[in-house]
This record gives sequence, C-alpha cells and structure tokens, in this order.
Amino acid sequence: MIWEAAVESKFKLLISKIPVFHRHITESAVIRQAEAIALSRNSAQVEEQDVIGAFFSDVPSPFYSMMIRLLEQNNFDYKKYGFPKVIKS
Repeated sequence: MIWEAAVESKFKLLISKIPVFHRHITESAVIRQAEAIALSRNSAQVEEQDVIGAFFSDVPSPFYSMMIRLLEQNNFDYKKYGFPKVIKS
C-alpha cells in the first residue's frame, strides 16, 4: 500500500528511535495495523491518522509512555485525532 510521503518519513524516523530489540516487531505491527486502518477508511494510502491509530491500538501498556514521547518528538499530533481515547495507567 502507498504511504503519504511525509508520514512515511516521520514514521521511519520514529522507528529508528525505538530500542533495537523492539524495533522490528514494532515496525511490522504498526505497518500492518496502519494499512488495515487505511483500508477500513477506503483509502488507497496510509495517512498520519492511520499510523497514530495503529500505535494506540498495538502498543502494550509498559511501553505506552515511551510511545507518547516518541510520537510527540516526531511531530505526530495524536490529539488532533482524538487520542488517547482511553488513558492507560
């Protein structure tokens, strides 16, 4: 599936900042989920909202605060899309 260029660039930068032992599994899971979300919107391309939705749906609780920090550091405006829907502790 095609990714919006700016979103793909930000995503790759974010992934590069994830600890190496979690990087591959995170990248695979988020790509798969982001593409599924885009398809569910009947979109031909992955957009920022899809990537953000994927992160919020697939990140285990122990990594939640790190995810928030990485999203913010990489200019993903998750609040614009109504996240977090449920605040995890």
